[in-house]
Amino acid sequence: MLAVWVEQLLGFASGALSAIRQNEHYPDFMTWVRAHGGQYFGGDATQAQALAPILWSQTPLERLDFSSQPLATPERDEPCWCDSGRKFKQCCAQVEFPTDVPPQMMWMLSLREWKGATLKAALLSGKAPAQSLLEAGLIAAESGQSGRAMQILESLFDGSDWSRLPEQAEPAFEILLDIYQERGFNRKRADLLDEVMERGPMFLRGVALERLCLTHLDGDDLDSARAAFVRAQQALPDSPTLAYIEAMLLLHEGHEEEARARADFWYRRLVRKGELDDDQLDFLAALADNPGATLADQLLSAEADLATPLMALQSLLAALTTAPKLDFRQRGEQRLEYHVSAREATLFAAWHAEFQVMVDTDIALGFIDDPWDNAVSWMSALCAHPEWLDSPQVLQDLALALTSRFGSLPWMAPSLLEPLAQRLDRWLDQARAVGEGNLCWDDADNAILLRTGLALVVGMERGARQHSRHLAEKMLLVNREDSLGLLELVLDQLLRDERNADALRLLEDHREDGSMALNILFGRALAHFRLEHYDQAAEVLEDIQRYNRHAIELLSADNPRPVKPGREGDVDPGSRGEAWQYRALMRDQWRATPGALAWLSAYR
Repeated sequence: MLAVWVEQLLGFASGALSAIRQNEHYPDFMTWVRAHGGQYFGGDATQAQALAPILWSQTPLERLDFSSQPLATPERDEPCWCDSGRKFKQCCAQVEFPTDVPPQMMWMLSLREWKGATLKAALLSGKAPAQSLLEAGLIAAESGQSGRAMQILESLFDGSDWSRLPEQAEPAFEILLDIYQERGFNRKRADLLDEVMERGPMFLRGVALERLCLTHLDGDDLDSARAAFVRAQQALPDSPTLAYIEAMLLLHEGHEEEARARADFWYRRLVRKGELDDDQLDFLAALADNPGATLADQLLSAEADLATPLMALQSLLAALTTAPKLDFRQRGEQRLEYHVSAREATLFAAWHAEFQVMVDTDIALGFIDDPWDNAVSWMSALCAHPEWLDSPQVLQDLALALTSRFGSLPWMAPSLLEPLAQRLDRWLDQARAVGEGNLCWDDADNAILLRTGLALVVGMERGARQHSRHLAEKMLLVNREDSLGLLELVLDQLLRDERNADALRLLEDHREDGSMALNILFGRALAHFRLEHYDQAAEVLEDIQRYNRHAIELLSADNPRPVKPGREGDVDPGSRGEAWQYRALMRDQWRATPGALAWLSAYR
């Protein structure tokens, strides 16, 4: 019965709103109610007449600049406000409703219907109840009207009075952040997060900090992610979401055992508090047992349409047969060439009929179109034809696609990327067995193997660091001119593993390339500092200062203003953008090295 009442109430309120908008005068509205109100309640006009004055009193009127014109509730012996002519006690006072009438209902319905200048003026009036903004914004978002949802929710979170926000505003806040991200309003998103973190209510401040932490993780800015996590702990010390975020952060930092230990700590702490439901406790228990696998399972379950084909792909990759021999040829003493065979070309043609997306050969890693628009089809086809992976070109497409979507998630590397890397390992060994020549990018079909290797090195850098470094080092042997910038990746990984002497030896072996890349210079300085070679480290700082005058300042500063990349995402050598890029990638290593940041600050 309650569901029927709610449906009747919403239907009558919508009809009433249309009638009010005819001329926004109460007598005319009541004339409509007496003529048509009963049809919304199975012919019972008494419900409609009793509701009408309540709905009129909360309706925003355009002729009054969106103020309402509330009616005073009559005393028992006064004439009834429905204009029936009877006393209130003998008329509408006798009507009982199954539930209270929401006081924001007519504002919510108005916000759903107004458009253009009228909607804008209504929102600018500041008279809309917070609950009506919340409900209208959520309804617009659920119906796919992201522009309307953004406009309405911006009024809800305008910062004018945070105390008016209902506790249920948290999902609306997350929806607005998602809309900003989807529509490319990055400045608005950043400003909203900053505003909430500085002045917002505590229940939103924690959400904002969690979102900021995840944003930094997506951008590989581990130091900023760690700082955001610490602030989130202070804001919401007992939030179960923090266990999830800390596990992700530690896995990004390469500390799997610590992630397991911290998840166990969170589990025991939150069990003692006794405030979580069984599903939350089961998730935390699984996180403590195996953080990487738990996060991978969670991601798969959240992918909806992709979950089943992704799990099938994982099973296929786990059972891959041995990679076949490729056609490698020695050309002179200095060159190695890979040539696509007729069989490999046939396999690729069959695959491409399903995949349908071409690699963009003008950039190192990327496609001309988005391969994930058609992902269910090509994953299912590949699982039905595993022999397609005998073609390096198919492996290239798959490695690029998986890295583009999952390369920033360390827990996905073992099941999706490492099996592909093992296949490429075998092919690179075949190349070395043919001769000691160089597998140059522009020779024959070499670019296919080199591009595949770069995608896998990048994709495994967080979640399978040892394998990523092993593959990068192997590729440096067959591509000694390092046209892919692998030296920098290997150097960063060695420093993260505290293999400082190995890092310096690597740089000595490749000193002849004359590279002045900022992370190579900083890598040399950090390795020398950790090994207490302070004079050599200071000499490198001089080189860094000459190469990029912003770098030392940005790296050592506690809270510098972020530097946005250019429109194409490129940064110029010697620029603040280059300095910020290095800070985002490696400041966590400087911070974790005792005395390193203080040493930089003293130099500055």
